[in-house]
Amino acid sequence: MSQDALLPSRSLAWSDAQLRESREQARLGSRPLIAILEERSGLAPEAFVAALAQSFHYPARDMADLQQLTPAFDIVPYLEAAQHECMLCRSADGALQLLFVDPFDADFRAWANCAVPAAANWCLVHHADLAAFLLRSEESWRAVDLLLGHDGTAQVASTAIEDISYKSISEDTSQVVKLVHSVIYDALKMGASDIHLEAEAGGLAMKYRVDGVLLPAGSLRGADLAEQMVSRVKVMSELDITERRIPQDGRFKIAMQGREVDFRVSIMPSLLGEDAVLRILDRQALTDQLHELRLDSLGFDQGLLTEMRRYICEPYGMVLVTGPTGSGKTTTLYAAVTEINSGRDKIITIEEPVEYQLPGVLQIQVNEKKGLSFARGLRSILRHDPDKILVGEIRDTETAQIAVQAALTGHLVFTTVHANNVFDVIGRFVHMGVEPYSFVSALNCIFAQRLVRLNCPHCSHPEQPSAALLAASGITAEQTAAANFRAGSGCGHCRGTGFKGRRAIGEMLRLTDEIRELIVMREPIRTIKEAARRNGTRFLREAAMDMVVRGETTLQEVNRVTFVA
Repeated sequence: MSQDALLPSRSLAWSDAQLRESREQARLGSRPLIAILEERSGLAPEAFVAALAQSFHYPARDMADLQQLTPAFDIVPYLEAAQHECMLCRSADGALQLLFVDPFDADFRAWANCAVPAAANWCLVHHADLAAFLLRSEESWRAVDLLLGHDGTAQVASTAIEDISYKSISEDTSQVVKLVHSVIYDALKMGASDIHLEAEAGGLAMKYRVDGVLLPAGSLRGADLAEQMVSRVKVMSELDITERRIPQDGRFKIAMQGREVDFRVSIMPSLLGEDAVLRILDRQALTDQLHELRLDSLGFDQGLLTEMRRYICEPYGMVLVTGPTGSGKTTTLYAAVTEINSGRDKIITIEEPVEYQLPGVLQIQVNEKKGLSFARGLRSILRHDPDKILVGEIRDTETAQIAVQAALTGHLVFTTVHANNVFDVIGRFVHMGVEPYSFVSALNCIFAQRLVRLNCPHCSHPEQPSAALLAASGITAEQTAAANFRAGSGCGHCRGTGFKGRRAIGEMLRLTDEIRELIVMREPIRTIKEAARRNGTRFLREAAMDMVVRGETTLQEVNRVTFVA
């Protein structure tokens, strides 16, 4: 290809002066000239590529076109393609097409004239489309590489799950893959429950959720690299990398230190790009903990534990645990099931997803795509002769009604529902159309809980809260006089947060005859609360304030997780 063929036509909208100015700006800012020109053009990516291709007399290709091509890594290897931001592909008729991004890059032209067959047709693509296509092609390329030996013959791979370690990350040649694997590796080491990749103007913010709170893990400058990181997560989750306008959900597995770890992925479009949240489900570690998991290991006070054990040992009825996402509801139910699992009863669970593996328990995972919903699965469970049933969550009227009927017909049903406290649950079920009489007849108790962070034992010290904080927290003079206020200053043991570990607090609504009558008569919640207090119900706020008085946590933490009355 001659040098003249790569010069822009006179129809190009940029003047020589504008090009010189853009080149200087690119040099000073260490950015590609093509990125400066796209920014100045004000055009959408597809329109910019089309205009650029017309000016240089090249055909333009979009993501839909790329999906019809097959990478020709046998001619231009993957690593060379990634390094030079291009890709040699074959079309359906076998013709070669060189996909490239920057027609102004003289170094690329020199390399391509030597490395790419002269018969290849040069085509312009947008850098984001090429990066996404390269990532998807990389996944298949590595899978093939695992299946083929050095002599080109197929061999059986022991596992298709990527194994992440510090050594594998340091040896990885792809910057994007190295970044994603590093983020995952560090999150697993920190014991994070979620990884958040949040799109920002010109980059990406990375955060870990540890002990229920988001902690910054770093930021990434460069919109291109940010897009590639999210695309990499999509490829790992087998999601559509071409779709950037609607939410997507997926999952993938990795291996670390000999154990498999599951990840649930949620992709959400935003004004600045796409956000990704990776939920970490380390089933093996959690299953190992379950061997020693009992209700008393969760931190509840002894009086509450005694009542909980009474209700989970009833022959039938419903034990309902409530609280917001991440409040430990599932762990509490599993601890209860572990305690009562003597092997003499048939215990079946239906969950989304199955987070822990319980020995001797039949566990079913909801699969909406295949038609297995909570309601349909629960109907089938009732035909499987169960004694005790665990329903991961009640989300709709049909599931609620079936669960209530199961509790009324001789089964002990454990389940959860999202609500703020034990009294809000009543309104949730009534709103779902469940008959109040059936609901209260089936219900044994409602239990609400929260997880409260504990002061770090290594750096906590006495600290007197300000008068404004005491007033805003509604703490009484008697509590203030008796309190042992403490707070963590932050150290290496707690990663500078001042907190290490969490403990559960709870409140229980016992379904006495008086409470049942009030619910059936649809009395105001205030009346039900007064009756519950007379029957000994201790509210979440009171349990949390006791922790503050003992110096186990701070007023700020209690205000974060409980409502200030």
